[in-house]
Amino acid sequence: MQGGLMSEGLRKAWVNRTAVVGSIILVIMVLSAALAPWIVKTDPAEIDLASRLLPPAWSPNGSAEHLLGTDHLGRDVLSRILFGGRISLFVGLVTTILALGLGTILGMLAGYFKGRLEIIMRLADVQQSFPFIALALVLVAAVGPGVKTTVLVLGIGGWVTFARVVQGQVLSEREREYIEAAMSLGARSPRILIHHILPNIASPIIVLASFAFAWMIVVEASLSFLGFGVQPPQSTWGLMLSESRDYMQIAWWLPTFPGLAIMMTVLGANLLGDWLRDVLDPRL
Repeated sequence: MQGGLMSEGLRKAWVNRTAVVGSIILVIMVLSAALAPWIVKTDPAEIDLASRLLPPAWSPNGSAEHLLGTDHLGRDVLSRILFGGRISLFVGLVTTILALGLGTILGMLAGYFKGRLEIIMRLADVQQSFPFIALALVLVAAVGPGVKTTVLVLGIGGWVTFARVVQGQVLSEREREYIEAAMSLGARSPRILIHHILPNIASPIIVLASFAFAWMIVVEASLSFLGFGVQPPQSTWGLMLSESRDYMQIAWWLPTFPGLAIMMTVLGANLLGDWLRDVLDPRL
């Protein structure tokens, strides 16, 4: 049944402009980051003060060597965007996987065993009572900024949404006849959870993961913008926005291009998520 829905959804994707546009955007962003060493030859950390604040190549004073211009230290903007995209996309993907895995496991346990593990959802209530970015800022400040810290903090901090969705799905599936039949045949709880319940609740988890990926990109950019995320000399889109604050009036390209990179990635993920929701939800 699930395979049939996916096949039908893939067939409709070719006539669904939302799915096509979202997929193309994400493919372009991922391939651009993955192939960065072959697309640009300039080191993103190379400083050239003689070439500082050069406008894009199509501007009157632009240079063909720097297609999107340079920043206040003479570093190539295109190179920094492509190599910075590697870190931004990596953080978004890994944190989503961590949040998905942790939230799915805890949500399934809380839903299947009900009151016996109700403390899991009470912990979720406590964590959700704090603004997510504020909580992330506190944890990063306590541990120290960096890529590993950002991944760990966002991954652990993002489990609540997955856990709540999964718990609700498991509570519904647990009362169905096929679960009662499996129990009557002597199936143990781990087998029921992994082989029976999980495949039937995978659809909303996949859809939620696509939206969570976009959200993690934004949160990582926010932390880096505030100075609590990835640190120089590494580059991410959020850090580029932070470094461009003092030059917005004289160098419009510095905040524009990394901002567009964030916007296009989030847009592509959200469009793809909308399509996945339509494909994987039989009610739609």
